[in-house]
Amino acid sequence: MEALKELLQELGISKVKLAKYLGVSRQMVYNYLELDNINKWPKEKKILLFRLLDIDDGEDETIKAVKVTTDYMMEVESKLNKCLRGSSELDAFFDLKGLSKEEQTLLSDIAYLLKEKLTDSVDDNERQSNYHAFVYLYHLLQSLDNVPEIKYIFGYMSKTTGFTSPEEYVFDEDKQFIFEGILFSALTLYNNGGASRSRIIKTHQMFVQEIERKKEEALSRTQQLNTLRLQALKELNYTEINDQNAVEVLEKIAEIESRKV
Repeated sequence: MEALKELLQELGISKVKLAKYLGVSRQMVYNYLELDNINKWPKEKKILLFRLLDIDDGEDETIKAVKVTTDYMMEVESKLNKCLRGSSELDAFFDLKGLSKEEQTLLSDIAYLLKEKLTDSVDDNERQSNYHAFVYLYHLLQSLDNVPEIKYIFGYMSKTTGFTSPEEYVFDEDKQFIFEGILFSALTLYNNGGASRSRIIKTHQMFVQEIERKKEEALSRTQQLNTLRLQALKELNYTEINDQNAVEVLEKIAEIESRKV
């Protein structure tokens, strides 16, 4: 099985993609690869793998004899993508026009992994935990354009889990470099037990106060805009904003705001 693992790694076939190809969960792929003999795999899954790799059996000698050339890699990739495109359900939910092949694959992998984590949970507690984690992830993605540090967090986690080289910087290199150093220091303190609840209680209080302050500012701005909207409607003799008067009302709001400068 080690020869098979090495071949899959050399071909760059991820566990997620292989799971989708075989029609099983990612955890099941891990279970298959932990077996000491491929003949212990379900027959239909074993045949699918042989077809993908163009081999007659799963013996180590057979797999080691495979020459990974560019043509071979392209042939395997073509088989894999053809199968995945045929079994993909994304077209039913998303308009994939305008997305590159890599972007479509990424979207498919993310959707597949999210579904797997929600449906293959061991118990209700794990499922609920995964659900809340994905809710937070959704919130992060919504804030991605306004908070660049979110990208740095993603990059840092990708590096620490071994998916990305620690010297790769795809965003602002200086800011990403500094952020990663600070985050590493903080997490090192956390993991080594140097940050007990009692020792950081004041810092956490400051964290809570800062969030509450931002919420109050946002609420105040919302109330201010609502007041301006009502005043603009009153001055224009309208009762509501609609498609026909929206531009006029917005211009009136801007005018009212300028009076206070």
